[in-house]
Amino acid sequence: MSSHSVLLKQQADEIAISPSKIVCIGRNYVDHIHELGNDVPDEMVVFLKPSSAITDTLHSEVGETLHYEAELCFMVKYGRFSAVGVGLDMTKRELQGKLKKQGLPWERSKAFDGSALFSEFIPMTSAQQDWCFQLTIDNVMTQLGHQQLMTYQPNAMFAAITEFMSLNDGDIVMTGTPKGVGAVSANTSFEISLWPNVPFEIFETALSGEKSMTQLCGPAMLVKQWQAV
Repeated sequence: MSSHSVLLKQQADEIAISPSKIVCIGRNYVDHIHELGNDVPDEMVVFLKPSSAITDTLHSEVGETLHYEAELCFMVKYGRFSAVGVGLDMTKRELQGKLKKQGLPWERSKAFDGSALFSEFIPMTSAQQDWCFQLTIDNVMTQLGHQQLMTYQPNAMFAAITEFMSLNDGDIVMTGTPKGVGAVSANTSFEISLWPNVPFEIFETALSGEKSMTQLCGPAMLVKQWQAV
């Protein structure tokens, strides 16, 4: 597999896909907006990462300490979201803050090489919705997201993006991150997991810490692990 590719599982095979671009949705979870002290935008926030951003190495530092953002991700095929995965949007938070204060684009803090990490992608069905994903760091739940918390739902995201930009087969859309972002420490273990069809009340139980997602929903449909360097 190329260093700038992701894996798409098709039946018993895995094929390497090189997306032409990664489209990222910013500020899609209200709690995360408040967490960073940002304003709620009037319209969907969109920015891009190039395919060169894709890596499987989780760096704790690239010029400055990096911050993690766990996200639900979709792959485009046949003119629609056809496969699902999870990923990490890596951010130079200090640089991002400086750019925002100056009213400048975010690319230097978001689109650098090594800023996008992904699980494999799995074809999804129309019956799958209410996606829930969890990030643990050293086995401690750090982020927990649910589709119903997203300001823009998948169909709305796809429609808004394609109003002004073509989405090609293999392109990936990262849908934003819930609260709980933070700095990456070297030698820590990251694990991100994904479950479909999770009722919101079950998500709230997991969020309260009463029970884990695995206890509530069983084994995850997707699990991806990284060791930070």
